[in-house]
Amino acid sequence: MNAMLIITTVGAAFMALATIFIRMKAIKKPANIKKIILPPVFMSTGFLMFIYEPARLNISQILEALSVGILFSFLLIKTSSFEIRDNDIYMKRSKAFVFILFALLIARVIFKLLMGDVINVEELAGMFFILAYGMIIPWRIFMFIQFKKIEKKKLLAEKSESAIFRS
Repeated sequence: MNAMLIITTVGAAFMALATIFIRMKAIKKPANIKKIILPPVFMSTGFLMFIYEPARLNISQILEALSVGILFSFLLIKTSSFEIRDNDIYMKRSKAFVFILFALLIARVIFKLLMGDVINVEELAGMFFILAYGMIIPWRIFMFIQFKKIEKKKLLAEKSESAIFRS
């Protein structure tokens, strides 16, 4: 087995575990627009990998990875919702979220093991990046829309509450 394949797989596992811990910690703090928008912005620097010639993908690889990412985003969308607690907006904790991340990690490892000899490691890394970006963008757009709806609901509740006190 290719040493680079093992190293990148172990690296992906550690990143997945870090993501799970970060998400579980973040759920304990109120959500805001910045926390929703910034991760994809920061992640976009990963597109710089495509400057490196071996990581460049052809259009079919891009479309395949993007399609799978968008498909997987529905799992994240299904398990993401907000609630108002203590006059702040929080992400609801979902036990399914952790299982989905682990399932995605396992799927990634299996795919990597199956395709690691067919597609070079750099192209595979590019495909996984496109897949991840294709997953995070629809999810974060959904979260942004949901957050704005909850925020509007919260503001309406605060206005009606203050109107009652003025009466």
